Amino acid sequence: MLSICRDAQIIDVSHTVRKYAIADGAFILRSALPFMPIGVHVGVVDPGVGTDRRPIGIRAGRGDILIGPDNGLLLPAADALGGAAEARELSNRDLWLAATTATFHGRDVFAPVAAHLAAADVPFEAIGPVVAVADLVRLAPHVASVEDGRIETEVTYVDSFGNLRLAGGRGDLMTAFGDAEDGDRFTVTVGSELAGTATFARSFGHVAGGSMLLYVDSSGDLALADNRADLGARIGAVAGDPVRIERA
Repeated sequence: MLSICRDAQIIDVSHTVRKYAIADGAFILRSALPFMPIGVHVGVVDPGVGTDRRPIGIRAGRGDILIGPDNGLLLPAADALGGAAEARELSNRDLWLAATTATFHGRDVFAPVAAHLAAADVPFEAIGPVVAVADLVRLAPHVASVEDGRIETEVTYVDSFGNLRLAGGRGDLMTAFGDAEDGDRFTVTVGSELAGTATFARSFGHVAGGSMLLYVDSSGDLALADNRADLGARIGAVAGDPVRIERA
């Protein structure tokens, strides 16, 4: 990228995404990009590299451009940046590296196209033909099912601390349990196993070390954690695991 756009300010958001975990990459982009300057963002979690999956660019409502594979990785971030206003296929080979490979589109296609856009060498329209936003691949949405006294949800992401990010937010908590307050206790089942009893708290230090808490994370999503411990490792949780939350 620097060989094309010498003045580029390159920020490495993450190189710790689990291998092949498109949904994990989508979660990180959706969480991080709204707090970054408007710019050109490259995302690569691409197990379909070299197949007929499309390389794409998305212009978001805020003005950002997202570059990466059309496999669901980019759309959650585009939604968080004002929605996908326009999408195009990266078919202009003049913007790729001169020699490309079938297995490293991050280097050969996505990075150079992003660099040309960042350098303002070409307009967004030059990267290739329009793709209907409705035709882009979208990951299955994570949803929480709420009824009086119960939330059925799922793990959307396990972070580096072992905290479990969940589908649903504070509104779902209020719908299921009314005015939940700090100190309220909830029984948590992950998969078919009882994970324990969690205390609803604003943050980690409001419960004893090693204790489980239910909280609303920095993105507004429900989350579970063991204070100063690794909940994900303790119970073997992974993204996609079903979670049931009930009053204790």
